Amino acid sequence: MNNAADSASEISPEMRAAESDSGGPRPTIKVNVSYGTSHHEVHLPAQSTFGDVKKLLVNKTGLEPEEQRLFFRGIEKGDNQHLHREGVKDKSKILLLEGNASKEKKLEETRKQNEMSKAFEAIAGVRAEVDKLSNRVTAIEVAINGGNKAAEKEFLVLTELLMSQLLKLDGIDAEGEAKLQRKAEVRRVQTIVDKLDSLKARNSNPFINNSNAVKVTTQWETFDSGMESSGTRSDNSPSTKISQDWERFE
Repeated sequence: MNNAADSASEISPEMRAAESDSGGPRPTIKVNVSYGTSHHEVHLPAQSTFGDVKKLLVNKTGLEPEEQRLFFRGIEKGDNQHLHREGVKDKSKILLLEGNASKEKKLEETRKQNEMSKAFEAIAGVRAEVDKLSNRVTAIEVAINGGNKAAEKEFLVLTELLMSQLLKLDGIDAEGEAKLQRKAEVRRVQTIVDKLDSLKARNSNPFINNSNAVKVTTQWETFDSGMESSGTRSDNSPSTKISQDWERFE
C-alpha cells in the first residue's frame, strides 16, 4: 500500500483547485478500495467525487475510468456523486468491479491473440512441409545437372503436393504480421513450382535450349477474398507449353 505522502501527490489539479474554493484546504481522507484479491489506498479531499477516485485507481489497477464500477454500501455510485454526501468517511471501504466494456475488450483482445497464434502455427506447418518439398526439387535439379533423368511421375507428384500447400495457405485466416508471412510463403511456393516446371522441360529434352523448348506463362491476379489456382499442360510437340494462373494474396 502507498503511504499518505505518495497518494497525496496523485491528487489531480482539479481537486487541488477545489480545495481553495472555500478559502482553505479541505480535509483529506483515506479510502480503502477492494478490487478482486487486491486492496488499494487512495488519499483525496473528502469533497471529491467517485469519478476522482476512479482517476486515482487507473495506475493502481490498469483500468481506465470508463472500465471501472465503484460500489459503496452495496450501491453503485456515479462519477459525479460526492464522497462526503454519500457517507464516505476516512477509512471507508469501496468495492471496485471491472465493467462489462472492459471484460468485452479483453475477451476480444484474447480472441485476436488466439487467432494470430493459430495462424502463425498453421503457416509454420506449411513452411515445414514446403521445406521438405523444396529439398526434393533441389535433389532433382542436382540429378539433371549431373546428366541424369528423373521419373516423370516425380514432377507430377511434387506439383500436386505444392499446390496442396497453396490451398492450405488459402484456408488460413490471417491478419497483420501473420498475413504478411502467409503472402511470403505463397510466393515461395509459386517460385518452387516455376522451378519445377523448368526442370521438367529440361528432363524431357535436355539437348534443346530451354528458351525454345519451353514457354512458361505466369499470370498473377490480385484478389481480396481467396486464392484459386489452376494449371493446364499439353504435350502436342517436342516443345512444352506450360500455363499457370496464379492469384495473389493482398
